[in-house]
Amino acid sequence: MTKVAKRTASARALFDGKSNLTVEDAVALIKSAATAKFDETVEISLNLGVDPRHADQMVRGVVGLPNGTGKTVRVAVFARGAKADEAKAAGADIVGAEDLLETIQKGVIEFDRCIATPDMMPLVGRLGKILGPRNLMPNPKVGTVTMDVATAVGNAKGGEVQFKVEKAGIIHGGVGKVSFDAAKLAENIRTFVDAVVKAKPAGAKGTYLKKVSLASTMGPGVSVDLASTSK
Repeated sequence: MTKVAKRTASARALFDGKSNLTVEDAVALIKSAATAKFDETVEISLNLGVDPRHADQMVRGVVGLPNGTGKTVRVAVFARGAKADEAKAAGADIVGAEDLLETIQKGVIEFDRCIATPDMMPLVGRLGKILGPRNLMPNPKVGTVTMDVATAVGNAKGGEVQFKVEKAGIIHGGVGKVSFDAAKLAENIRTFVDAVVKAKPAGAKGTYLKKVSLASTMGPGVSVDLASTSK
């Protein structure tokens, strides 16, 4: 029988019998149980009534969290000339073209968001099998294929979160750190849920938002009352 660590057992005891809490109560519970030695991320999971195998039921988008994510986002930009200079001035961590392509092809991926100007997409397209599975492929639908690289870099650095439904109809995302003020976490959570609701695809039938759960990086999860997630 697997031995359960005291910290894990204690956290589970706090969550035992609790479900369908309001956003505020769920946040308070998660903050009280987060005892890791690092600042844990508060993670949200949404169970949607969609089948992403059908193109008209795919859910993806981007949302700017009003209080940021608390995470340092490393941004890579594919651009040349003046646009490359613009990206560097905006704070991009890595800027390049063929040189950046070669680095990524070697398996060196030292960034969390990838942005490209439209003219660079034929080049970036060669990285589809590498960046695609990591959800790093630039996409105009989420604003990462753009001529306005300065704004895209600023958004990525300032708390913008991308979301995409997985095969099982689940969306995961980070909505802040346990060190955040409870009210700020609640605001981020409602903003995230609102963005996913607004991204409801035309092909979705029946109940769209089925369940919302919250957890910290190292802690148990708890379900949230759907009505309390509305802005």
